[in-house]
Amino acid sequence: MKYYIIAGEASGDLHASNLMKEIYKKDTTAEIHFWGGDLMQKTGGTLIKHYKELSFMGFIEVVMNIGTIFKNISFCKENIAAFHPDVIIFIDYSGFNLRIAKWAKQQGFKTNYYISPQVWASRAGRVKKIKRDIDAMYVILPFEKDFYKKYDYEVTFVGHPLIDAIADKKPIDENEFRQKYQLNDKPIIALLPGSRKQEITKMLSVMLKMVAKFNDYQFVIAGAPSQDYAFYKPFIKEQPIVFISNKTYDLLSVSYAALVTSGTATLETALFKIPQIVCYKGSNISYQIAKRIITIKYISLVNLILDKEAVTELIQNDFNESRLESELKSILSDKKREHLFNDYFDLENILGGKGASKKTAELIVNPLK
Repeated sequence: MKYYIIAGEASGDLHASNLMKEIYKKDTTAEIHFWGGDLMQKTGGTLIKHYKELSFMGFIEVVMNIGTIFKNISFCKENIAAFHPDVIIFIDYSGFNLRIAKWAKQQGFKTNYYISPQVWASRAGRVKKIKRDIDAMYVILPFEKDFYKKYDYEVTFVGHPLIDAIADKKPIDENEFRQKYQLNDKPIIALLPGSRKQEITKMLSVMLKMVAKFNDYQFVIAGAPSQDYAFYKPFIKEQPIVFISNKTYDLLSVSYAALVTSGTATLETALFKIPQIVCYKGSNISYQIAKRIITIKYISLVNLILDKEAVTELIQNDFNESRLESELKSILSDKKREHLFNDYFDLENILGGKGASKKTAELIVNPLK
């Protein structure tokens, strides 16, 4: 069978790569073409376009790159038509994928969506398009099934693939890790400033102001696979900061606390049981627009799933040096850490056990056979 997968971000690359592994197990003759990243490429198949060429964050950034986006959409349609897959699998990345899905459905292609667009957060009217254009939706957050049910659209909750990704990770020796990256013996505070240039620029400079204030800790930047060290270097300057690229899970497994840009990384940090502060700051225009269309109480997946503010969220103007220092002191205290650990265990139970990738692959492959 022929599969065409579209993932447009680092998190999508991770989840799609694990899905691909399971598809290959179920269908040993599978031919997969994909838009994605390094993890998908290591798994197999044919890379059509890397997500590094696709990633634009915020309303202003999208408008500035609108020409490139439309060229990518046209190219994608042409490429799908030439390959003529038995099924197209969309991985999150809604702005692009929903446009392709509309065209694909009209052309008679089978359309599956794994990891739902966040229609529950904003612009719920998109559900109408999803019902029209997507043959099967596989969701990874427990509340999404009930959300779609309100719109008379049956979706399948498969569990969260991060459970698999983290459970399957090989444990590391902390002493060897510290020696390899020349870390001292101090407890580690991980800095996860995001994966896109725009968000790293906004987040990292404020995060790094904590270095001089917390001398008893070692600060380590988790470099995104999509960015080179040269991009981070102007922010680091001469500060005693360690930079480790593309080893976020290893870093989290030995960390004491973390400052995390809102996104999938907040959930990953929680599943590693690391106390965290969730941070987000965008351009003022993008923030003002987002504030008017986003309908949810929280921005972090941890708080959304638990339906309470378990982890502190510092958004826009609240993300400043003073608040960050105060909140970091809090999560380094024993009392706050104990509360967070209890909430994290509840979170893991809600998300269910392992097997999301395997289950989704079965639901996609079996009907084709």
